[in-house]
Amino acid sequence: MQRISVLLFAAALAAPACSTGDGGGGDDVSATCGNAVCDTGETEASCPADCSQAGDQWDQQLNSRVTDYNAALRIASMRLTGTLPSMADINAVAQAPDDNAKRTAYTALVQQYINSPQFAKQIFAYWKDTMKQGDSAMLDTAPAFAAKLTVENGNYMDLFTATSGNCPTFDGTTFTTGECANGGPKAGILTNPGVMQQFVSNFAFRRVRWIQETFVCSAFPAEVSNTPTEVGGGAPYTGVWPFASIAGKDNGGRVDFHDVQATICANCHSTINHIAPLFAYYDMNGMYQTTISVLTPLDGAPLAKMSDYLPASETTAWRYNQSVADIPALGAKMAADPQVEACGVARMWNWALGMTDIVDTLQQVPADTIKTQIDAFRASGYKLKDLVLAVYTSDDFVKF
Repeated sequence: MQRISVLLFAAALAAPACSTGDGGGGDDVSATCGNAVCDTGETEASCPADCSQAGDQWDQQLNSRVTDYNAALRIASMRLTGTLPSMADINAVAQAPDDNAKRTAYTALVQQYINSPQFAKQIFAYWKDTMKQGDSAMLDTAPAFAAKLTVENGNYMDLFTATSGNCPTFDGTTFTTGECANGGPKAGILTNPGVMQQFVSNFAFRRVRWIQETFVCSAFPAEVSNTPTEVGGGAPYTGVWPFASIAGKDNGGRVDFHDVQATICANCHSTINHIAPLFAYYDMNGMYQTTISVLTPLDGAPLAKMSDYLPASETTAWRYNQSVADIPALGAKMAADPQVEACGVARMWNWALGMTDIVDTLQQVPADTIKTQIDAFRASGYKLKDLVLAVYTSDDFVKF
């Protein structure tokens, strides 16, 4: 697993080096070639990985990797089926006569793994980890919906836009289509009762945070201006929305989101407050109500009001200048957001390479590293099983 740490650490320091192109190689014959040092007797011609003047030590370390389909096969089999490859599988790759034949054999086996019954269990576990959900009938439904989409090679964006079949069950072998019974609008996992129940909080802010971190792969603040505005605090306001576009005690709110004494609350809340009212109609049990049904941290824990989030002149929105009237409209905006697209690929990439959570442990993937997979994902119509195949057969996955 050392190659995974090297690859991602190097990528974080020098993203352009993480191309999926051919690495080094040439006529490398030195016993020390590949140690990231241009040793005596090595030249740029004989050992370009170590002696090339282009790039830094991380470029050289990345270029020194070599393709090893058998090592990649072991990791792919464990991730995709939960077991080591069979001897027949190992031999199919090891005994292939040349690199092209090895790649063909390896790719065929990865396709076999993702079409196996075991893959359904593995991808269900992946989605439970990704969504931080599961282990009860209600909490399993959102991960089961995502896993079912993956197994059926469905469209990733259906996670945010599907209007039916959003609460399936999974018995360890078979997915059974089911409808969410919590009332209200339907928009993929965005209206899932388990999600609404697990992430209930004052003002519905935890629901918004879950959406942002899980599907945009970053924490708040979500929108940052290149031209900060002085608002009388110890630091400037950095949001893109007008400072007064959210509620404060000076424009009708009961909580002062305009506070600038300790921190600039509006840096995060300028986005959060435009989304959260949409999710405030779900009660603590995840059931949709016709009135706002989440509490506030005010004395007596009264229910929230729309005026606590936004002044009367403002509407709910996904991002600045992207107004939405309801959750289905929000889902459509998310499905068109390049950051959501890239996040889906980045999370699949980190799973394949054994990395931890993108947000929780800052295991970010530079966009250049996965550009090929993002482009292919978009071109395929966001087909999830195709994405899995693309990641597990990428040059970076099979190089060590």
